[in-house]
Amino acid sequence: MYRYDQFDQQLVDERVTEFSGQVARRLSGELAEDDFKPLRLMNGVYLQLHSYMLRIAIPYGTLSSRQVRKLAEIERVYDKGYGHFTTRQNLQLHWPALKDVPAILRELASVEMHCIQTSGNCIRNTTSDHHAGAVPGELEDPRVICEIIRQWSTFHPEFSYLPRKFKIAVSATEHDRAAIRIHDIGVQVVTNAAGEIGYEVWVGGGLGRTPIIGKKIADFVPREDLLAYLESILRVYNMFGRRDNSYKARIKILVHEIGAEDMRRQVEAEFAEVKTRGVLQLPDDEVARIEKYFAAPAWEDLSDDVPEIDALAAKDKGFAEWLRNNVSAHKVPGYSIVNVSLKPIGLTPGDCSADQMDVLADIADKYAFSEIRVAHEQNLCLAHVRKRDLHEVYQALNASELATPNIGLITDQIACPGLDYCNLANARSIVIAQRLSERFSDIEFQKKIGRLHVNMSGCINACGHHHVGHIGILGVDKKGVEYYQVTLGGAADETAAVGDIVGPAFTEGEIIDAIDTIVETYLGLRQDGEIFIDTYRRVGVQPFKDKLYATH
Repeated sequence: MYRYDQFDQQLVDERVTEFSGQVARRLSGELAEDDFKPLRLMNGVYLQLHSYMLRIAIPYGTLSSRQVRKLAEIERVYDKGYGHFTTRQNLQLHWPALKDVPAILRELASVEMHCIQTSGNCIRNTTSDHHAGAVPGELEDPRVICEIIRQWSTFHPEFSYLPRKFKIAVSATEHDRAAIRIHDIGVQVVTNAAGEIGYEVWVGGGLGRTPIIGKKIADFVPREDLLAYLESILRVYNMFGRRDNSYKARIKILVHEIGAEDMRRQVEAEFAEVKTRGVLQLPDDEVARIEKYFAAPAWEDLSDDVPEIDALAAKDKGFAEWLRNNVSAHKVPGYSIVNVSLKPIGLTPGDCSADQMDVLADIADKYAFSEIRVAHEQNLCLAHVRKRDLHEVYQALNASELATPNIGLITDQIACPGLDYCNLANARSIVIAQRLSERFSDIEFQKKIGRLHVNMSGCINACGHHHVGHIGILGVDKKGVEYYQVTLGGAADETAAVGDIVGPAFTEGEIIDAIDTIVETYLGLRQDGEIFIDTYRRVGVQPFKDKLYATH
């Protein structure tokens, strides 16, 4: 894990002091809300329906147990005892008082955390694979490049006032767990014919009002040139991105309008210009310095065969289900990756209480090298757990409602906070997610359905990534009444696709039955153990549409 140096700490401390003065001026009335808004957004403070909201950066989704305990303390002292993990691998506090925000920022700074660039028209928190450094088949730990991008982009004077917000994601395995193709820039670690590490670059992905899958504009950028290439993309965007229309200001619109080939040509021209100056060449010694922060833990020499775990699973059905659904293969024999579901049946997806955070910190200290990861699917992860410890980890998680065995199943939903919190939302998301998880709570039925991703957003801004859910649900407003539009066939992985709208929206009272109909239709059409997305790609939307609207 990266640790702040003296420059990082000074930078964050100075920002806290600066913003403390700005908050004091706002509270005294010296600053009007319109003047305060751009200042608070630069510090991750939003004004939502009922209160301010604070978005805390978690770079590439990696937390130490010390940081998790601090987050728990902040939730108890300054909020309502819980936080909400987002699809950007960040944590949101939905009830802080503005007067307390400077104190919260000081507490965060004490454990090398901040809220810088979690909002505003700048380069946001760079996200990555929550299995980084642990998963088989990884070409390199992508968090090293994420940290380099973080250092390069923080307070970058040229990119602090972009046409719109800008998001970067990095993946280092064939299976994309970072959703790189729906980001403004997606970076895929690859090798060339000589076996050298480099980077495939995708540009112009994004969801929201105009969902677009990114376009690949570079097959192989050498490591030493990556920052220069990223800088070239940002410069082209800064020069030609729309500033007259916020709906058309994202880089995805620029790439769509001029085409991927013209975008590539313009970036290559800027890249040649940047390279002549030589200042952005990434030296090997700097990469090596940062790599040390992400060195592998002190692995034990263990066997991958742990018969006592199999024996415990045979006696404990709950443990067996958890092993099947929530535990993933690790690259080192004798270890596993433990995925922690934040989707208990009937509760709010992505929420985590202060008490649960303390439990997770204790488990991480005892069993997982004091490290906890955040997944963009709004779950958590213990990346390095000895197989022989799995039952003890399961028992500790289960005692705190953190062992729901549903990772990748229909109740493992992505959902934004929706109209319960957000002033941009048109409809509630949380209540629909809760009802859906209750409808499909039976674990045997979930297993029968198989892998199925349900994503839900309360408005067209798509914070719940509904466009790329196997089943997507979008809240819409029709003359003051909440309706829910359904899309099918989306995907956020290496087969990324935007889902197809099936037809007219459903009322709040109809939407759960509609999802039930979709699932039953799929089960009737499935062949040879297909998962939902495979069946959908084979048969298309029409059979689902016919069933959904037969009696609608």
